[in-house]
Amino acid sequence: MADRYSPRANALGFLRLCLALAVLVGHSWPLGAGRPTPGLGVTHGQADLGALAVDGFFVLSGFLVTASAARLGSVRFAWHRFLRIFPGLWACLLVTAGCAGWFASLPQALAFARGNALGQPHVWGIGTLFGDNPYARLTGGGSVVNGSLWSLSFELFWYGVLTALTACGVIRRCPRLVLLLTAGAYAVLLSDFLHQLPSTPYTVPQPRGTFGPIPLFGALNTQTLVYLGFLFLLGASAQLYQHRVPAHPALAALAALILVGTLRLGAFHVLGYPAFAYLLLWAACSLPPWSHRIGRARDYSYGIYIYAFPTQQTLAALGVQHWGLPCYIAASALATTALAAASWHLVERPALRLKDWTPPVRRPRPAPPRPAGVADQEPVLPRTG
Repeated sequence: MADRYSPRANALGFLRLCLALAVLVGHSWPLGAGRPTPGLGVTHGQADLGALAVDGFFVLSGFLVTASAARLGSVRFAWHRFLRIFPGLWACLLVTAGCAGWFASLPQALAFARGNALGQPHVWGIGTLFGDNPYARLTGGGSVVNGSLWSLSFELFWYGVLTALTACGVIRRCPRLVLLLTAGAYAVLLSDFLHQLPSTPYTVPQPRGTFGPIPLFGALNTQTLVYLGFLFLLGASAQLYQHRVPAHPALAALAALILVGTLRLGAFHVLGYPAFAYLLLWAACSLPPWSHRIGRARDYSYGIYIYAFPTQQTLAALGVQHWGLPCYIAASALATTALAAASWHLVERPALRLKDWTPPVRRPRPAPPRPAGVADQEPVLPRTG
């Protein structure tokens, strides 16, 4: 893969944009029509369109940010990740709270923004806002303003792990430890598969309680942490060992067959996950040059991901879904892309200009210069005796 992948000419931006839009499309059924996301029935509960897109995000994220960590070092890497995630998130929360404040209690809207500001969402609703939407009727719950934020805490956790590995010198000097972590996560997936295999090949993550609480992250769902972590580590391992990963159309075709077959017949997490990861990374190296320009100078994928859910909830509250699901999807995509573009140009890109910022170091003020000849003059001591 190393001879085909170029950090400056690849389709990663295009793929991230496709995955963000896939999340939007997948959410259109529960948010606009009050129906389950497409794919759950076909895959026997193993995955759906939105979940598959999030899985892809973690693969590409692991691949991309590991290269950044190896190049920058731990402190600068953590600073870059902070700038990429939090300014855009905070702007989204403020915009959401500001708009919701017109239709709900402003203190509740501000509580929503504060409760999600650290990337560990624990305030899902704002009063009764969107409580009569199709999604609320589907889930039997109340107000849910931005359900997509759940994945940020898991992403940030694995950023933290990668920062620690970089600080310890693992990424640059001992990358085999990343392979060991990947193998450990895979062992959990394989254990779940073998545990359920006597009754069904359509395995789902087994409940394992919570991991934590962790400072800044809180308590994280353990099985989700491991499953998404395996995908993140697959991407990280592919980055570190890309010189040993072959990139061939025949292997990509085989990976596609395995992916489709496991989604339909079972064993998706133990066989389909690696196949999906390989297929994405092969596509990043092999898609035609026109795809290399998309998302390179203007990366709207993150903005689409964080703005799509509240935008779709708003459109559902306005009744746009009654025009038909295709119109609802199109309106959601247009409105969300406009917000994502504003987020990129007004918030995200200006924040990223601070990537090379270094805090000023206070230096002691120099002593005032002495008159010429004073420094070299020997003191005259009085004679004694």
